[in-house]
Amino acid sequence: MRAIVQRVRRASVEISGEVAGQIGSGLLILLGAREGDTSAETRYLADKIANLRIFEDKIGKMNRSLIDVVGAALVISQFTLYADTRKGRRPSFNLALEPTGAEKLYEEFITLLADEGLQVETGQFGAKMLVSLENDGPVTIIVDTPTPEQS
Repeated sequence: MRAIVQRVRRASVEISGEVAGQIGSGLLILLGAREGDTSAETRYLADKIANLRIFEDKIGKMNRSLIDVVGAALVISQFTLYADTRKGRRPSFNLALEPTGAEKLYEEFITLLADEGLQVETGQFGAKMLVSLENDGPVTIIVDTPTPEQS
């Protein structure tokens, strides 16, 4: 699995002109699942992101996690995170997990964050969405789960 994590002051997502989810201070998480991903990768990624120390402490050092700051998360599904652009000019999405499996892992990821006591807002899986954010820092981090060859 792969996530693009952005520390935000605010973020929202609209679907067909209606706000589907919005947060104040916290993380905007763009989430993609890869062929072969399972619940194990989902648990790894949710734990890693919830505990990632990318919020500033009292002296301005990134030393606090989303859990520590009682922040919120806006989670958006995004299969395009697995675009392969090495050949030609049109991205290939063959590495992305098929929609049924990806949606299951997306929902599981949301549940895992909520189980940590975090406020979690979402878009809609598979929908065309308009995402707005105010990146704080800016802080943008790519978080990948280990691939089988890295394990």
